[in-house]
Amino acid sequence: MSIDRGKDRAEGSSESPSDQPATPSRYESQKRRDWNTFGQYLNNQRPPVSLSQCTSNHVLEFLRYLDQFGKTKVHLQGCIFYGQPEPPAPCTCPLRQAWGSLDALIGRLRAAYEENGGTPETNPFASSAIRVYLREVKECQAKARGIPYKKKKKKATQGAADDESSSMMRFS
Repeated sequence: MSIDRGKDRAEGSSESPSDQPATPSRYESQKRRDWNTFGQYLNNQRPPVSLSQCTSNHVLEFLRYLDQFGKTKVHLQGCIFYGQPEPPAPCTCPLRQAWGSLDALIGRLRAAYEENGGTPETNPFASSAIRVYLREVKECQAKARGIPYKKKKKKATQGAADDESSSMMRFS
């Protein structure tokens, strides 16, 4: 047995990377599936919308369309369980897409858009309208569950102040 052959075996294979089909990661597979779904959504519009004509309004319509397939109960303001994290009984409030799912979806579509020839300047998934919509969904769902999302304070400045005050308390 030659030293080179043993080295190849230790590295995994003697075949070149192009001889083996690369298995896409879970993220890459999901990104491709999401991209294809969005493309199909645009094609099903009347009249069909090409990717070059796609705007943030089309993306917003797509996100609202996806709500019908959601699994997250979002209580309406008039519901007796509004603001309760764990309601004691069922209600008729709608199921929606969870904020985290929508946020991750937009991230994957934003990347896929640029990987498929779009420019960052024209990326409809990166528009401020999408960021505003996601923020509103996040806040609405948090209120409906009674769990406030609080802005995180900057740790660099906050941490330094905390360190000083806690060290003063220890040595006082």
